[in-house]
Amino acid sequence: MLTKQKKLSRKEIKEDKLVGLYYKSQSFFEENKNKIFIYVGVVAIAVVAVILFLNYRSSQNEEAARHLAKVMDIYDSGDYLGAIEGKKDVKLLGLKEIVAQYGNTENGEIAKIYLANSYINLGKPEEAIKYYEDYSGDIEIYVAASLAGQAAYHAYKDEYEKAADLYLKASKVTKTDVLNSDYMLQAAINYFEAGENEQAKNLLQTIKDEYKTSTAYSQVDKYLSQLN
Repeated sequence: MLTKQKKLSRKEIKEDKLVGLYYKSQSFFEENKNKIFIYVGVVAIAVVAVILFLNYRSSQNEEAARHLAKVMDIYDSGDYLGAIEGKKDVKLLGLKEIVAQYGNTENGEIAKIYLANSYINLGKPEEAIKYYEDYSGDIEIYVAASLAGQAAYHAYKDEYEKAADLYLKASKVTKTDVLNSDYMLQAAINYFEAGENEQAKNLLQTIKDEYKTSTAYSQVDKYLSQLN
């Protein structure tokens, strides 16, 4: 004679499912433990590799900062060739070597701007443009400087509209850059040279209205008089 089966409670059903899941998990683990250990090992190695890489990048950036600080004394003195080449007799790395060794670090990126500036000051715009264009850092004043450097190159090549667009873009990178009014003035001058008089006039008027304490302000009327 069959006995009537006892109806399981919700709690007992849940417990039964958990027991089943536990044994399935155990079985899966036993069958695949070698693969699991390999996977966990790979993940652990990847995490360690990332940590080591970040530490390496940090130490590289600190080294770049030390070298850059030393060479900036030469740059600030106006010895641009010396800043580019450095001084081998005292093991002082120049900007060119700093960029070569540390160009993928934040301070290596900054060195690119000073290297480009040095070439500009030596009358070598073709060398400078490579480093202005190669800057890929995210410090806003250097982003703007990179754009302005490219703009100066295109102005030198008589590509006035392209130069104006780049100067204008440089002026919009950040509101706190003290050179914004100068970038806007250069943009206006190049728009004027390109025959874009309305663009030039609007920018000059903006400088006159919003940058009354800037050095660019003193030159605005001179250019506005040529547009009226």
